[in-house]
Amino acid sequence: MRILIIGPSWVGDMVMAQTLFACLKLRHGPDCVIDVLAPEWSRPILERMPEVSQALSFPLGHGVLDIATRRRIGKQLTGQYDQAILLPNSLKSALVPFFAGTPKRTGWRGEMRYGLLNDIRVLDKQQYPLMIERFMALAWEPDHQLTRPYPRPTLQIDSTTRDAALARFELELDRPVLAMCPGAEFGEAKRWPAEHYAAVADQKIRHGWQVWLFGSKNDHPGGEQIRDRLRPGLREESVNLAGETSLAEAIDLLSCATAVVSNDSGLMHVAAALNRPLVAVYGSTSPGFTPPLAEQVEIVRLGLDCSPCFDRTCRFGHYNCLRDLEPQRVIDALDRLVGEPLADPFAD
Repeated sequence: MRILIIGPSWVGDMVMAQTLFACLKLRHGPDCVIDVLAPEWSRPILERMPEVSQALSFPLGHGVLDIATRRRIGKQLTGQYDQAILLPNSLKSALVPFFAGTPKRTGWRGEMRYGLLNDIRVLDKQQYPLMIERFMALAWEPDHQLTRPYPRPTLQIDSTTRDAALARFELELDRPVLAMCPGAEFGEAKRWPAEHYAAVADQKIRHGWQVWLFGSKNDHPGGEQIRDRLRPGLREESVNLAGETSLAEAIDLLSCATAVVSNDSGLMHVAAALNRPLVAVYGSTSPGFTPPLAEQVEIVRLGLDCSPCFDRTCRFGHYNCLRDLEPQRVIDALDRLVGEPLADPFAD
């Protein structure tokens, strides 16, 4: 069985898609071939999933139609696959498998894709409240009942590339590492304030830890805001890697973390798939749809009446679901995950 997956456009969704790949292997056997057509940025994630045979680079950006390019790619894939499974719900995502003439083209109904898909599913959100359930269900026939425990995303790390990343950034593992992921591409309503991150960093550094900050180039200024709030002597125990690493390097370095504090973001799902002790901070979104899928997880949220709103920015302008979430709650969650803090060597 040869299956083409049309992959999602977000880091976290791509990590969670591994649950679908695991179900396909379970259904069709270990010799089932799974290729994923997705943006080039996702290659480091897919290469760390043993279920994926090949990552195929899709050249068009998110939202770009370009029917001619989609037809060309489809013709190149003609005759190579028994089934295509589409994770995006857009009409344009169905074009490549259609042009390829893939015999079975499976996906949720989405943007009225009749004709493009010939195995159309109608989503019951009550039956499948979790995103991973909506992914996994596409591996089976419509009447199949998903059974627990669900598979969890698990990214495999190569020690050679990990050590190369450590050497490139001159990082040492002589002390516990607190990885912080203070960004969120979705918007401000997912970002816990810099001063709160700084308070957590301050406490952990005082107790012998080092802090590594992760994120995209857009997150680098936010990382500097956190470091600027640390006093001299503590600031030097932190490093801002946001925008400096490739995604592959970020994944490898996150695997070294003793613990992770993250907003609801793609890197949160990466940390979970690396099975790192994780404190996930939620504001405008809900762990009821896309929770981090790991054993050692503490979810911290206030659950105000106005949340979850799933807005990119706060409609009221106050961001109280994040600003009122005190750093001590995250510190306490870290202590539950990785143990009580040591004595403070920096105490006045």
